[in-house]
Formats: sequence, C-alpha cells, structure tokens
Amino acid sequence: MLLSKTCQYGVRAMIYLATDSPDKYVSVRSISSALDISFHFLTKIFQRLTRYGLLLSYRGPNGGIKLSRPASQITLKEVVVAIEGPELFTECVLGLPGCGADRPCPLHHTWTIARDDLARMLEGETLDQIGSSTVRERLRLRHR
Repeated sequence: MLLSKTCQYGVRAMIYLATDSPDKYVSVRSISSALDISFHFLTKIFQRLTRYGLLLSYRGPNGGIKLSRPASQITLKEVVVAIEGPELFTECVLGLPGCGADRPCPLHHTWTIARDDLARMLEGETLDQIGSSTVRERLRLRHR
C-alpha cells in the first residue's frame, strides 16, 4: 500500500467535500457516516488538513468543515503532502538514509521515475476534476 490509511481516508473525504457541498460547511459526523469512516479518526485527519490550510472549520450548531478554496484550485498532491508529508516524493522507498545518485539503494532508479510520475499525476488532478468524474461516472468513495 503506497498511501497510508489516513491518507486514503483524507483523499476520499476531500473528494466527497468537492462533490457534495464545496461551498457549505458540512458536519464531520455526516461525512463520517457517508464514507463509513470512524468519526474520531476523520476528525484528526480534518484537523491536519485544516492546519495545512486546505479546510476551514466552524464550530456551532451549523458548524462543520468546508474546502478553504475552490475545488479547482486544490490538487491531489496538496492533499497527500498535507497528510503524508513531502517525504513521499523525496525519500528512499526502502527508507535508507543517504540514498541518492551517489549512494543508491537497489530500487533508487526505478523509484525515482515512479515517484516523479506519481507527483506529476497528483499535481495534474484537482479535487474538482476528480469530483466531477466521480459524480458523472458514479464512482464509489466507500467500501460498501
């Protein structure tokens, strides 16, 4: 699994926000229920995305979270970096310190190509694009 469970859930939730109510505050509980993700786990993910500046949160009876800017201006790479950190796109796939062109690991050259391709793919996809295709093609965001 390339992306952690936290990142998978975060990406799914951000796509949901882009498709459901991109300009309105949505309760975390309703998102948790719609995506079948633990409320407490999702709350922690949203806290991280809010600190990174991708979400706005509002407390109160009509509170919840919403995208901090239009879905067309948020890339999947931003979401992944907010959750996983930039290391996914910079560090050795085997976790070896000092891996690089001078001291490569056995997967260095292959991983460098795949990592750069992944970064380009994620940079080229916005929440708006993914959300539109999710709705249009009736793609699923939950297990059941």
